[in-house]
Amino acid sequence: MMLLDSIGSVFSVIALKPIIMLMFFVIFLASIGKSIGVRRMYVNMLVRIFEYGRQNIESVRKLQYSNLNSSDVDEVALTTKELSTDSIDQSSNSAKINNVTKLNGVVTQMVNGDTNNGNSVISRVESLILLPGVENCPSKNRDSNQQDEIETLEFNLSNCLDYVKSGMEAIIEDEVTSRFEAEELKNWNLLTRTNRHYEFISLRLTVIWVIGFFIRYVILMPCRVFICFVGVVNCVVGFAIVGLIPNKKLRIMANDYVFKHTFRIFCRSLSAVIRFHSREYKPKNCGFCVANHTTPIDVAILSTDHSYSLIGQRHGGFLGILQRALARASPHIWFERAEAKDRMAVARRLKEHVSDPTNPPILIFPEGTCINNTSVMQFKKGSFEVGGVIYPVAIKYDARFGDAFWNSSRFSMLQYLYMMMTSWAIVCDVWYLPPMTRNEDESAIDFANRVKSVIAKQGGLVDLVWDGQLKRMKPKKEWKEKQQEEFTKRLKGE
Repeated sequence: MMLLDSIGSVFSVIALKPIIMLMFFVIFLASIGKSIGVRRMYVNMLVRIFEYGRQNIESVRKLQYSNLNSSDVDEVALTTKELSTDSIDQSSNSAKINNVTKLNGVVTQMVNGDTNNGNSVISRVESLILLPGVENCPSKNRDSNQQDEIETLEFNLSNCLDYVKSGMEAIIEDEVTSRFEAEELKNWNLLTRTNRHYEFISLRLTVIWVIGFFIRYVILMPCRVFICFVGVVNCVVGFAIVGLIPNKKLRIMANDYVFKHTFRIFCRSLSAVIRFHSREYKPKNCGFCVANHTTPIDVAILSTDHSYSLIGQRHGGFLGILQRALARASPHIWFERAEAKDRMAVARRLKEHVSDPTNPPILIFPEGTCINNTSVMQFKKGSFEVGGVIYPVAIKYDARFGDAFWNSSRFSMLQYLYMMMTSWAIVCDVWYLPPMTRNEDESAIDFANRVKSVIAKQGGLVDLVWDGQLKRMKPKKEWKEKQQEEFTKRLKGE
């Protein structure tokens, strides 16, 4: 038995040796910022597999459609023909319209799958959209002719109907809540967290799903955890050594290398494929790099190409370890969200930071919370009041390979990392945009909105005016009062 155990141990070591050597080779490539193209080949292969899965699902759906009860199909055709005549009474007409709609809905769902893409349940056509700044934009869809007509009207009970309609739409689906849910995919990506009960729809797709499950959980996940562990050790030890260097110039150079080296390892642990665009606009020192915020991984994504000073909420646990390690080697700004007094201190430290040309640019996410990468929400004005150059950056993730959005109210950081390490990959595009400065006659809010619109346009995101903190707090009292004032003016005919 002892001999058999020894032989088994030897074979285990022999089997693990190539895998360990491969992981260290990946870490070495990350340390020098090089790639041999394996991850891109892997992503391209996944795209072809997803496309095959889509075709397989569609073929099964078409088969189900063809097997529909012929009487149901005949009823659709007959009812449609009857509805075109004038001899049908109103009550029966209404009932048959409902039947046709229901049957056509079944047919559509069987052919194309679920028609709802997760972004919108209702269609807001010519409805009154109430925004926080109603004095500037009381309605998105109210044209000038309609406005002139309303101003000449006296009190009419129907004046409140558009507000009632807008309120009902907000109850069904508001613009804010849907931005804190995972982006729903048009096609299934073989992950059970985005499952639409497709894994058992056909034998071929089941086999592919089982193989993919084995690869993600048995092969990729252990390797990714090991590489991430090496990255954490490199972060803690590397920045501790950098912090001991007395010469400032040498310390800055060492910090730049260790900073990018560390976050490249973290990104390799997630099989991240990052495409940078317009690198001539890369942020310079003593400025602000402003980006939309989807996940804490945003920091790692951007830091593979440039070193930054970070600003954000002070965390505990895993993130706290990284924050304390980073602070040993370079200037970073951590604050408590609940402490209002910290805002003044943060603004003062920001001014001090940008006044030193040797400091790295500050990486800021003005939304203050993670959004699901479908939109950009209100930018806080604090970082736009300090002055200095703003370097906008747009980040867009490809949700087919893994949903990068972190719902912090639902998942802890470790749960989120577990989900990322069992996803297929993290694929994203990063656009560096031309630097922007605040105009003399421009307020900080207007400047923030201008930067936000540029980022939203480049990233193909929806530009929203709502504050992302609405997922944690109730609307401000001032917003309610503005809506009441606007409604009062409409009733008075002003």
